[in-house]
Amino acid sequence: MKKLTYISSLLVAGTLISSCDLDAPAKSSMGEDVIFSTEQLADAAVMGIHQSFGETNSYRGRFIPYFGTNTDCEMYNNYAGVADPTTDKEASLACYSAQVNNSYMNTANNAWAKLYEGIERANNAIVSIEQYGDIENKSNMAQLYGELLTLRGLIYYDLVKAWGDVPYRFEPITSETMYLPKTDRVTVLKKVIEDLLVAEKYLGWPNENKYTQSTERVSKAFAKGLRARVALFLAGYSEWPNEGLRYNITDEAERKEMYRIALQECTEIINQGCNQLGTFDENFRDLCKENTSAGKESLYELPFSDGRGRVLYAWGGKHKTADAWTALNKGGVNGPTPTLWYDFDPSDYRRNITCLPYIWNEGKKAVEGASGGGWSFGKLRFEWMTRKVTSTNDDGINYQVMRYADIYMMAAEAENALNGPSNAAQYLKPILDRAYPADKVSSILAAASASAAAFQQTIMDQRKFEFAGEGLRKMDLMRWGKLSSALADTKAKMTRLANREGEYAAYPQKIYYNEGLGAESTDADGYTIYGLEAGDTDVEGKANYDQNSFWFTRRDENETTDSKELQKIMDNNSKIDKYLQYLYINDPNSRMFWPIWKVFIDSSNGMLTNDYNY
Repeated sequence: MKKLTYISSLLVAGTLISSCDLDAPAKSSMGEDVIFSTEQLADAAVMGIHQSFGETNSYRGRFIPYFGTNTDCEMYNNYAGVADPTTDKEASLACYSAQVNNSYMNTANNAWAKLYEGIERANNAIVSIEQYGDIENKSNMAQLYGELLTLRGLIYYDLVKAWGDVPYRFEPITSETMYLPKTDRVTVLKKVIEDLLVAEKYLGWPNENKYTQSTERVSKAFAKGLRARVALFLAGYSEWPNEGLRYNITDEAERKEMYRIALQECTEIINQGCNQLGTFDENFRDLCKENTSAGKESLYELPFSDGRGRVLYAWGGKHKTADAWTALNKGGVNGPTPTLWYDFDPSDYRRNITCLPYIWNEGKKAVEGASGGGWSFGKLRFEWMTRKVTSTNDDGINYQVMRYADIYMMAAEAENALNGPSNAAQYLKPILDRAYPADKVSSILAAASASAAAFQQTIMDQRKFEFAGEGLRKMDLMRWGKLSSALADTKAKMTRLANREGEYAAYPQKIYYNEGLGAESTDADGYTIYGLEAGDTDVEGKANYDQNSFWFTRRDENETTDSKELQKIMDNNSKIDKYLQYLYINDPNSRMFWPIWKVFIDSSNGMLTNDYNY
């Protein structure tokens, strides 16, 4: 990763931020007129923002692993040994019980600081490239200018989705602006909407210039997609101080304008034809193979070097021990809720890619409910990589910020909101076509087309099936005003699953498997596990499988003469209780945002405060 430091120590939003030792000239030894009139040096300034993404406590180790859980399809897995989720440094971040002094987050070099560090780097570079870069006449400098605007917009969007209202800082820090209060999220994101429109004019489409040949660089397609994503959030709901859940934009005409922006941006990307969907798993295999060629499904990825980034560690399949693919215990920090598998239609191709009902133990597949959970997400897998991971907790896999499927889904949602379902189906259909058999696609679209409300419900369902395990669901539920209700419904379903009641009554009490038997036990893709399909029975499972699992199996408190069996039952019941309790502690609608951590409040000269009873 190219790196440049041209910012000395500075105070951002009450937070002390120091530049790292990097391998390029410092600002004091080279003037801005030289840096930002020279493409190679200006490009290094863009990479300086990426460097802020990869810092230990930034996106790499704090934001990507912990933002986005828990939802109706995603759940923090490592509850073994957690006695109190309200004080646990990791679990509390997921289960809506974070505290301002959280030991993982309450450090001066944390994600809040690093995001504002990236913003300050962008602010300085934007001002300088506007002055010295000749962006109207030099296409490559124009591309870099568009990247700077877009990356700054991405950071602000992430700040808002994690913290709500945040300081508005779109100019380099001066002595007068060293300390700033929070500005409401609509004002911040309307500025982002404006900036992204400007950025579009300067950016190239995927493969249009040397920079946009890689998914690690910002393209016009990503800027447009990000603008659509921001617009849909502004058109929706979130929690507001002293008001509770309400529309972000109270004026209906303005909300419709946000939908119009989203629809226009997405349809322009689709009509340009620069990207292709491919099969569902192809995109994720490319991520694991570190194929960053533009033009396929991936629109933009945060780049990580081999020894940085905890993407697979947090969102990939669980490897409990060292094996042929990884040298250490990795993956499975987050996994599917126990009910997600059953929410999928059995014919949905995405189900078996997304939900893995096993972990890897000593190079073989096993079904168990130890730390890391019995379910893992399977979209990202160490066994799909082309290199073995040896770093402590880092795997170097890029974090995919946006893929082409989201463009179709956002277009469908916006079209339906503006004009109803008749024209919206054309944007949903390509996503369904690669997931279901043709007859199922027809029935889903027919049911969805009954009304705008029916189509919106289909969008909400299909976004869950399409994007589970990618950290998008929490923001979707927030903007739809469904965060609390969706999690409450999921907790009720988990209870019924544990008791084998309601829709789960006909499923076996346990999950059966042959551990370590057959070629599939070490195969990267295949597996045979019995008990997850409607029609499976305990009788057949016990007759044909050597082992049985207590991973979220039926709650059982019956006495048994086998002490080991009794212990497994007790362990299973304890695990079920933890998963039910820890899905959320507080009402998610009243804790949808993290607090600003104490270290930043204390160093803000009294300008920053927390809301929502923190």
